[in-house]
Amino acid sequence: MDLKSPIVEEVKYNAHAIQSLETAVKGDEKKKELILDYPTDYIIYTKRDVKTDTYEVYVGETNDIGRRTLQHLNEDPKERPDWDRLSKKDDISMLVIGHEHFNKSLTLDIENRLMLYLGSVDSVKQLDNRRTNSQSKYFTSDEMEPLFTKIWRKLRVKNKTLFPVERVIRDSAVFKASPFHSLTKDQAYARELIMNKVTDAIGSNKIGQMIFVEGEAGSGKTVLLSSLFYLLSNIDGERPLDNYLLVNHNQQLTVYQQIAKKLGLDKENPDIVSKPTRFINNHSEDAPVDVVLIDEAHLLWTQGKQSYQGNNQLEDILKRARVVIVIFDKHQTLTTEEYWEEAEINQLRESANKQGNLVQLKNQMRMDASAQTINWIKDFVYGRKLTFLPKDDRGYDLRVMKSPEDLEKEIKKHAGSEESDEHGLSRMLATFDWEYIDKKKPKDGDEHWDVKIGEWEKPWNLQIEPDKELKLKNRGLSWAEQPQTINEIGSTYTIQGFDLNYSGVIIGPSVTYRHGKVVFNPDASFNSKATRRRTLKDNSKVRVADQLLANELNVLLTRGVHGLYIYAVDEALQQKLMEVQNERNMN
Repeated sequence: MDLKSPIVEEVKYNAHAIQSLETAVKGDEKKKELILDYPTDYIIYTKRDVKTDTYEVYVGETNDIGRRTLQHLNEDPKERPDWDRLSKKDDISMLVIGHEHFNKSLTLDIENRLMLYLGSVDSVKQLDNRRTNSQSKYFTSDEMEPLFTKIWRKLRVKNKTLFPVERVIRDSAVFKASPFHSLTKDQAYARELIMNKVTDAIGSNKIGQMIFVEGEAGSGKTVLLSSLFYLLSNIDGERPLDNYLLVNHNQQLTVYQQIAKKLGLDKENPDIVSKPTRFINNHSEDAPVDVVLIDEAHLLWTQGKQSYQGNNQLEDILKRARVVIVIFDKHQTLTTEEYWEEAEINQLRESANKQGNLVQLKNQMRMDASAQTINWIKDFVYGRKLTFLPKDDRGYDLRVMKSPEDLEKEIKKHAGSEESDEHGLSRMLATFDWEYIDKKKPKDGDEHWDVKIGEWEKPWNLQIEPDKELKLKNRGLSWAEQPQTINEIGSTYTIQGFDLNYSGVIIGPSVTYRHGKVVFNPDASFNSKATRRRTLKDNSKVRVADQLLANELNVLLTRGVHGLYIYAVDEALQQKLMEVQNERNMN
């Protein structure tokens, strides 16, 4: 596709902005027409803090840049706090973007993509806009992707801090959870259905209506939830809705808190994103909130513990909200305190289904792999069998490595440089089969808790201490985004809910191969939260480790977007994995 280069003009944002823009394009009739007469996108930005090089940004699109700029300068500060705040700044710039193929739909799509990207830039601390504008198919929709890359590269020439390389943005956890992603048809249908249900439920004033959204790892649950959260937080009505987003996962909590802060969703309520226990403790059944969205609801506690005096967090949340939107995947429950009996899950599903409140996301969106590859992983984990390893017609790189050294080498090769578009976020992961005690040092005098295989060893996650400068840069970043973690081994506690471009998974001794079957051995696991006994509804105490260790392996094997590398410690399992790989390579 031979697209002409976009035009990007930068002027000071003040009373003379339009005059400056006219001067900038004077003498070039085509450029003048595209900037002043055609639809355009624009970015208004100012530094929030000179010392830390951070920004406040507004993104917009218009059919008339002159009229729109005057409106922002003269009218908007009287009605909107964001424009009032901007009007009091001394040093503000405006970037105006034009192209000969721009039409209303294309500029709306570009605006939405700019929101998606800038919302994921670490130096942007405040991002202002009031809409999500992702468009469906239109005449020039196939030009959006290549044109946006051209636009972004031109913007990068203007300011490398505000407009970093695309790969850095796409690898960020905030980008992957952003509400500004274009939704698939399934997601858009689900969002519309849920929004209609929320409207009806709020109108009826009932308490504890549950919308149950289920989908496997990588089915787009997080993007749907983030989109709903943003939409509900900006809904127009007689009064703003009292919404909360809850997640029982420290790393994901940080990501959602960042998104809420950047988009100004936490201004009225700093606790709009929080953990379930905090929400339950801070709200009574007598004063229910409007809507609670729960990401990773399979991580909710289903029994009491020291910090939570109840018996079931979901039941307690339902008593404190008119509508509860639950995002659930039974194959990602990892500990006994989160364990749901199958009958309980079926009861939740049936209850939601009877009210038309059951939403199912079935398309795999994380792994860029064929259905055959995805089914091979499912057969491995839940079918407990190792079948013929398929050649992936989508180019997904699934390989068994001969040693942990080879696995490390491959992951580091793919991690590459952050300036490279050919590489990206890649990390090593492992099943919890080597000892790790949080906030304690090993008794043998070692500096770290390590994953050890023969002479090879690497520290578990969250142990390599970055220097002061790197620690400052790492603030707010997920485990995998921090540079020093390339030399650590991640676990489900740091990687659940996140993507990697390539993942290297070390399968420890708790996963074995015996008599033609994959067998989980709880005695070889150090994951006490998965191997201890669980008290069921009938008061019987049972071990559910077989299911929970399978879920642990499932989470680890489904992180890689473009590739997965495996090494197994159990000799029989490693031998069988190499065998099915060799059979594939011979065909």
